[in-house]
Amino acid sequence: MNQHRRRFFVVAGAVIAAAALPFAARSAARMKIGIIGSGNVGSALGGVWVKAGHEVMFSSRHIEHDRSLAAGLGAGARAGTPREAAAFGDVLLVAVPYGALPDVGKDLADLIKDKVVIDACNPFPNRDGEIADWALEKGAGLASAELLPGARVVRAFNAVGAARMGSVHKEPGVVGMPIAGDDAEAVAVASSLIREIGFEPVLVGGLAMGKYLMPRTPLAGERSAEEIRQIAAGLE
Repeated sequence: MNQHRRRFFVVAGAVIAAAALPFAARSAARMKIGIIGSGNVGSALGGVWVKAGHEVMFSSRHIEHDRSLAAGLGAGARAGTPREAAAFGDVLLVAVPYGALPDVGKDLADLIKDKVVIDACNPFPNRDGEIADWALEKGAGLASAELLPGARVVRAFNAVGAARMGSVHKEPGVVGMPIAGDDAEAVAVASSLIREIGFEPVLVGGLAMGKYLMPRTPLAGERSAEEIRQIAAGLE
């Protein structure tokens, strides 16, 4: 087992064990999270993970934006290039336009292998072009896994607005978060990070079910965990 894998299992165990702690008391389970794409989604999620006690590195094509964002969040936040963020993170959040995902997979291929990658990307044909048409036909979860080869992909944060991502922790457990993934350990780690910031994660199935974690699908919008389970039970 390589050094990264050993660190992953040690830190992941701490994160899972601390998932039930109050929001302000989770620094004992500190994990390094690399954010690839620090737009509305990446900045909102990175911000609440910093507040929960994690170390976060923001990255995008605009390093000055990332530096300003990190400076406003304090000591737990920093900025870097996408490669630096991918190397830094025990877990990665990818939140880029879907049209950029092939380049992310190619440029970071050596760094994302065996890492948990939370896929918050949605394919929109009018924005992303042919790659979005292909992803919608294949299913966004399976498509993202193909574009991020070797990564332990968990699809999440795809069907709730970015504006809510930074505030749900004020009422923990009220809002459900549908997720999809094939790797049980990766799902457990992602679920803990999701629960820490106030959402109740609901595994709806493997990555093949990721096609439903999209706007304008039955699982889109803000719902309770039980409502998500009921809807997911009727999907194939």
